[in-house]
Amino acid sequence: MPRVLTRPWPLALLVGLAAEALFAVRLSVPHKPVFDEVHYVTAARFMLTLQGAANKEHPLLGKMLIALGMTLFGDTPFGWRFFSTLAATGVVVGVFAILWLLYRRPRTALIGSGVAALNFTVFVQARIAMLDGFMAAFVVLALAAMIWAMRGTGAQVWRRWTLGAVLLGLAAGTKWTAVPYIAFAALGFAIARHRAPWRWPGLNVARAWAILAGVSAVTYGLTFAPAFFYARETLTLATFLPYQREMLALQVQVLPHHTYQSPWYSWPIEWRPIWYLYEPVDGAQRGILMLGNPAVMLGGLVAVAACLWAWARSGERRAGALALLWIASWAMWALIPKSLGFFYYYYLSSIWLALAIAAAFDHWRVRLRYWDEAYLVLVAVLFIHFYPILAATPLPGPQAFLKWMWLRSWI
Repeated sequence: MPRVLTRPWPLALLVGLAAEALFAVRLSVPHKPVFDEVHYVTAARFMLTLQGAANKEHPLLGKMLIALGMTLFGDTPFGWRFFSTLAATGVVVGVFAILWLLYRRPRTALIGSGVAALNFTVFVQARIAMLDGFMAAFVVLALAAMIWAMRGTGAQVWRRWTLGAVLLGLAAGTKWTAVPYIAFAALGFAIARHRAPWRWPGLNVARAWAILAGVSAVTYGLTFAPAFFYARETLTLATFLPYQREMLALQVQVLPHHTYQSPWYSWPIEWRPIWYLYEPVDGAQRGILMLGNPAVMLGGLVAVAACLWAWARSGERRAGALALLWIASWAMWALIPKSLGFFYYYYLSSIWLALAIAAAFDHWRVRLRYWDEAYLVLVAVLFIHFYPILAATPLPGPQAFLKWMWLRSWI
């Protein structure tokens, strides 16, 4: 490998460019709103004109980013989805950064970022104007910033930690499901600092928690700035907290049965994915299935178990922490009071699987040698195989989807 490509910044740039190229090809297809785009594109149009609140159950930032894309590129499918591609690219680069900072090996970082890019969930969310993609990007980049702070000295430490807090505030300002990650960051910092006091030099637990809570809360509040200029239902300081209570009531309301609903405990085995689209559109039968790459979703579960084993037997805390991150990100859905669950709620957890996979291969790198490369080839082959029903390419006819249905529950 050329020397320049052993340095993190040039390599991260190449990873980001490759990911963006993958996500942006044929971004305007289909030329109609897909799945929840009907809600979020409409809400973004309201934000462009500051008419008033729309889609009130979620914070504003994700809809603001969709609106920004529409401002730059027009009220078109490309405009709706452009910033979603950047968010997914941020996820892939963030995975690269986390693994580089933890392991300092280009191979490990490249395996993890490659697995993330070729996991179907990241690809599909990169090409749709939904909130989850933005939220996930902010959380992944926040984790990278906080680990980066651990590598800093002097003022670098608190500046990078503050950056992480800002990113978590932006994540919460996109979707409330990011809020538990603020608690995860606080708990993780306290445990890591207790076990290794030299980490994050100059930043003790009290100061780190104060920055995390204060900066993320202020950042979250600032994301509501446009609502203070609405023509109708104008937000004020006096109505800010009541508005949050109204959002909460909408979040926990009991909703009627949905065809694609699924319980949280079924998501790791992707028992019930979601068809975002399956209909004749743009002159052909097309489909978009929100599904995870089977090699990543199932292989990731093996990797989580392997990481826990490495931690228990060899004291490999990095692998153990990444495994616990996935467990917490999934298990929290048992406590979140949503009346319906959907597979796309598992999106952020599916990203953490890429970290666990790379960590497991790194721990056993001497014994496994080139297995990581063979595994990445398998992931790529499955991506190519499923590509037609991930990217809405023309299909032969209404029953074409059966070619890719491994389980009846996928239909």
